This record gives sequence, structure tokens and C-alpha cells, in this order.
Amino acid sequence: MSPRDPRADLPAVQDGLTPQERVVLQGLSALQQERGGRKVHTSMRYGTVVEHVDMRVEAMQRRLVRLIGSPLRS
Repeated sequence: MSPRDPRADLPAVQDGLTPQERVVLQGLSALQQERGGRKVHTSMRYGTVVEHVDMRVEAMQRRLVRLIGSPLRS
């Protein structure tokens, strides 16, 4: 197992997002564009996120709830 970078959870100065939050939001945006603005299911969101970051479903959902401000539905 490789050592974890302690800076990985620090938010960026320009927008306050952590690298993981940025990946979650960029993945959600890309999927919404691909689907013509239609709803994106949790499994699709998670599949896109784990292509770039090692994260559990629960962790991704917590980040999304914090960023968009409402509970998610599958």
C-alpha cells in the first residue's frame, strides 16, 4: 500500500473544493451533459468517480450531499 498524501483532503484556495470533491462534480457534470440534462443514477455517478479516485459509494454520496445540499435518491 502506498503512503497517503496528507494534502489530499485540503481544499483549494480558489474554490474551496478538495481534489475528490472536484472529481465528483466533474463526473456528475459530464454525465448530465451526455444524458442531455436528464437524471443521473447513483451507480452511474459512482462508476465515473472510481475511474479517477478510490472512493466508497457512501463517501461519494456524503460529498455530493455537502456540495449540492440535498439528499440523493438512486
